[in-house]
Amino acid sequence: MPMPVDVARARHDTPGCAEVMHLNNAGAALTPAPVLDAVIDHLKLEARLGGYEAATAAAPKVNAVYETIARLIGCRPHEVAVVENATRAWDMAFYAMRFGPGDRILISRAEYASNVIAFLQVARRTGAHIEVVDDDEHGQLSVKDLERRLDDDVKLVAVTHVPTQSGLVNPAAEIGRLTRAAGVPFLLDACQSVGQLPVNVQEIGCDMLSATGRKFLRGPRGTGFLYVSGRLVESLEPPFLDLHAATWTDAQTYDIRPDARRFESWETNYAAKIGLGVAVGYALDWGIEAIEERVTALATRLRAQLAQLPGVTVQDRGRRLCGIVTFTVDGVPATDVHRRLTAAGINTSVSAITSARYDLGARNLPAVVRASVHYYNTDEEIDMLCATLNSRRT
Repeated sequence: MPMPVDVARARHDTPGCAEVMHLNNAGAALTPAPVLDAVIDHLKLEARLGGYEAATAAAPKVNAVYETIARLIGCRPHEVAVVENATRAWDMAFYAMRFGPGDRILISRAEYASNVIAFLQVARRTGAHIEVVDDDEHGQLSVKDLERRLDDDVKLVAVTHVPTQSGLVNPAAEIGRLTRAAGVPFLLDACQSVGQLPVNVQEIGCDMLSATGRKFLRGPRGTGFLYVSGRLVESLEPPFLDLHAATWTDAQTYDIRPDARRFESWETNYAAKIGLGVAVGYALDWGIEAIEERVTALATRLRAQLAQLPGVTVQDRGRRLCGIVTFTVDGVPATDVHRRLTAAGINTSVSAITSARYDLGARNLPAVVRASVHYYNTDEEIDMLCATLNSRRT
């Protein structure tokens, strides 16, 4: 069993805990002091030495970021690209795939709007077909339906591990087992799972994985990373290339670098990149299993208390649930509930149908309120959220 999280120390390390009750960690978590210090220290170094010179001086720290991320997700450092956000990471992998008329891309009902827009754009351009795999009785992707659909025409399976609009955790390892057996590439959007759940690409069996720094990893905004398996990387040509991703070999030719950094660009935010590495190392120091245990316990407590409130319905689905808790209040728009909580100093967010039409549309939900916990949150903060919701009737 993992050692329990020292909540008092976690909160001491987190300046924002003194300012707000932050239950919007699936949006952007509160940054811990070591990450804040790392970013500021590098910005100061740039101010003193110059940007290029500071990057040279910080090269060991920058290189260590790849090693730390590799340790987090169970891959090799040369299989990691660090980019400006999870959407760009996912896009760089997806748009590097080659599709043609009649090719099929299998996706989950839980997909996020940015991903679906990319699917639709590529389908229009290439003649490929997008198919939404059915949910099972738990509301997660049906592994049986996926297995039924897999054939030689399927060129990609792309699934969101944890959706933005639910506490659902899709069965990624079961999906990976099927795609490996079928020889079909598997792209996993782990934007909402990395940092709150153990995510190991070898155990999952995905070929590509995208993630962000700002959510459960507690890193700076404007950071993300992409994993691409060494088995696949040289078959993928990124949609954008520059002198970092490739070398101009003579007047008419270029060579793309052989590792995952072909998906990066030359210009980058070094301060944020270093901060991301510190955030990943900070999470590993706590222990991802310990984080998962704490987050799951807090979310379970929140769902149980919400279920006891008159007129409140918990909207989470899935056999396995995580730290994202979604709910609705009878007769009250989600935006109004969110405003009330914000006025009480409680940070939450709203997931609207425009972000998840396949899922929320099928459930006739125009929007849900999303409260997402992290290990530095407390039982008292959960109690306060529920008390604020309950006080609407008085």
